[in-house]
Amino acid sequence: MMPQSLLQLASQKCTTGCPILDRLLGGGIPCDSVTEIVAESGSGKTQICLQLSLHAQLPVSRGGLAASSLYLHTEFPFPFRRLHQLCLSFRSSNARHFPINDNPCDRIFVQSVHSADHLLEIMSKTEPFIENSITQVPVRLIVIDSIAAVFRSEFDNTPVELKRRSSLFFKISSKLKALAKRFNLAVLVTNQVVDLMGPNEGINGLRIGNLGCLYTSGRRVSPALGLAWANCVNSRLFLSRNEEVIGEENEKSNGDFVFKKTRRKLYVVYAPHLPDSSCEFEITREGLFGVER
Repeated sequence: MMPQSLLQLASQKCTTGCPILDRLLGGGIPCDSVTEIVAESGSGKTQICLQLSLHAQLPVSRGGLAASSLYLHTEFPFPFRRLHQLCLSFRSSNARHFPINDNPCDRIFVQSVHSADHLLEIMSKTEPFIENSITQVPVRLIVIDSIAAVFRSEFDNTPVELKRRSSLFFKISSKLKALAKRFNLAVLVTNQVVDLMGPNEGINGLRIGNLGCLYTSGRRVSPALGLAWANCVNSRLFLSRNEEVIGEENEKSNGDFVFKKTRRKLYVVYAPHLPDSSCEFEITREGLFGVER
């Protein structure tokens, strides 16, 4: 084994499809790493996952991985309609990179997951699946959307069950990291949030990452699955959404009608290759895009 300078190690990145978000993330979602996106429902987690699965197919010269993706979903039903909608926009923007009758959705392999044990079983079958794909369009992106869904309702809050849950965390994350390293994959995992009570910072008074507390929809929240899972990922991103009053009706309406706008923001909570940073973004019919202010 030859020693390497950590300063000279630079992993390949997969573009998100938005230059503003890519700039924030240092080029996109890194390979040979597990990246987590934390957010409440309806914040844009799945939008990013779908968008990344499409843009991974772009040639390396355009920021993609020239690869297909494996999409493991635990939230039902899978948003096929939204995927096809994003695919139309993706094809129109990148028509010269694909044949006329080509369908990028064919290179997104979707697999449903019903339990933590089922996920672990799928992990054991993923390696031969990726090996077989190398001769065609190789799989170089794995998405799990979301990790929390298979753990939050399956385990009781007892010492024995919590120990078993933590054991599964480490088995699954170890397998993901091993696959990422062997095949130079990008791994993207989504996680949910829980309301955080009490005056202390972070989780049980322990600050994790750049942000002392996470706020969304006017609530103080923390990532689901606790500290044990936080130690299983390399990078954590947080999406927030908040309603902002931008105007009211005229005086005759007695202020009954209030115009609100949803402001969304992406934060880097922690990542070994990124500084403390954030940017606003919006979700449109064409996809998810950063906004410069």
